[in-house]
Amino acid sequence: MTDQRLERGSAMTPVVPGAAVAPASTTEEEQALGLVYEHGLEVAVRSQWSYARTRFLRHRLAMGSLVIFVFIMVAGALASWIAPHRFDAPNFLLGIHGPTAAHPFGTDVLGRDLFSRVIYGIRTTEQIALLVAVLSVAIGTAIGAVAGYFGGWVDNLLMRFVDLVLTLPPLAILLTIAAFLRSPHPWVIALILAAIFWTVLARIVRGQFLALREKEYVEAAKAAGAGDIRIMIRHMLPNTLGPIIVNGTLTLGAAVLTEAYLSFLGFGIQPPTAALGKLIADGQDAGSGAWWLTIFPGLTIVLIVLCVNFVGDGLRDALDPTQRKVRA
Repeated sequence: MTDQRLERGSAMTPVVPGAAVAPASTTEEEQALGLVYEHGLEVAVRSQWSYARTRFLRHRLAMGSLVIFVFIMVAGALASWIAPHRFDAPNFLLGIHGPTAAHPFGTDVLGRDLFSRVIYGIRTTEQIALLVAVLSVAIGTAIGAVAGYFGGWVDNLLMRFVDLVLTLPPLAILLTIAAFLRSPHPWVIALILAAIFWTVLARIVRGQFLALREKEYVEAAKAAGAGDIRIMIRHMLPNTLGPIIVNGTLTLGAAVLTEAYLSFLGFGIQPPTAALGKLIADGQDAGSGAWWLTIFPGLTIVLIVLCVNFVGDGLRDALDPTQRKVRA
């Protein structure tokens, strides 16, 4: 870069090629900025999301849990290619036996490979849990945002509806609906769970919007003529993504556990569809001698829920701007 300088009295002021000439009364900050540009130095501006990503990547427990969780979810999604045997093909000649090299998780009373059945059960669980998380986050965010932004009678009406849903016993409702439907489809179970799990997030989002609607940038957006929908989505919603994401991970773990004990009680997923809770119930019926029939599906559920909770903890620490140290 050609070093061009312009004499103004006794002062020598650096000039950027192609830039406008600075006035004679150049401040020290402007001179320093000119030297930075002259020598090709740039100051990188990092966003809050960039800092959050860095904090999350340094959270070793959350990163390890995320890797394991993604591995389990991919295995469930690709169950048709990964499972070494058909999950619904009985082999009466093989019968029930413990873990071997050919059958790492053993076989059940019908001679079916438990490892393949666990993988297919993971696929069923992830379909239900992901749908529940997405629907509950969407419903809770929408209702909480509208209640918190508009306030008044809209807030009172929506929050009384939330209180009504919270007073209903979730387990009794789930068991009643499942018994009425007899053999519910996995998507039906997901819709039922989503209709119950959205209330907590609605209250969280409402509190966030009640605080954000008094901020200066919201008032400035209103003064500039921005509509209510644009203000809610463009200006306020990005500032509530942290609590929404964390609550979504917790909802995912709760959906996994709820679907598991519904299937365990016999009111959830029914055969021939594989489900982790149903595998545990079948293993319990086989007796205490066949320990592998309950241990491996149960450990799979525990591992999924633990990974989800650890990832949620990492996201909470990363998205909280008051966190200065990341826990390992």
